[in-house]
Amino acid sequence: MKKPLFLVVLLAVVATLSSFLFAEGGYQVGDKAADFKLKNVDGKLVSLAGNSAAKGYIVVFTCNTCPYAKAYEDRIIALHQKYAPQGYPVVAINPNDPQIAPGDSYAEMQKQASSKKYPFAYVFDESQEVARTYGATRTPHVYVLQRTGAADFKVAYIGAIDNNTEDAKAATAKYVEQALADLMAGKAATTSATKAVGCTIKWKKKA
Repeated sequence: MKKPLFLVVLLAVVATLSSFLFAEGGYQVGDKAADFKLKNVDGKLVSLAGNSAAKGYIVVFTCNTCPYAKAYEDRIIALHQKYAPQGYPVVAINPNDPQIAPGDSYAEMQKQASSKKYPFAYVFDESQEVARTYGATRTPHVYVLQRTGAADFKVAYIGAIDNNTEDAKAATAKYVEQALADLMAGKAATTSATKAVGCTIKWKKKA
């Protein structure tokens, strides 16, 4: 009886470690971010290298349906409006599988972007490879990138937009804004990583 019990415990430990490693994967602050080409709601492909004037990007993994993403929607728009003119536009990426979350389909993305008049690119990570590469786990989950070369970008900040998921005015720590202020002052982000709070990404079911 002891041997089967040992195997059960061993399998449980392996499963736990695998889950931990998967959650901890992806980029760390200071890593070089690989470029991508994802389809925007206007049908055009968007890439990091596609905007030669960008000093960096505010990459936000988000979606239509998550209550947290909805709560941050206006704040994401405000970030783009404030920082795109300073060289840091928003690129919003929807990583959710529409088979699990039908409200996050490409067609629904187009409707949402039109309804809210998104001033930024809203692209679909249909294969979910970009989200996996970055290590995104939540919506919203933010990665601030800083240009370091002609086509090179490094990760300068990872985490939440601020410290209040319900009310922007009640936020006492605006992590993304502070990180951008530091970067534009020629410094590293004072707070370079925080915990992303939101809905879990809806991953495709394994065949």
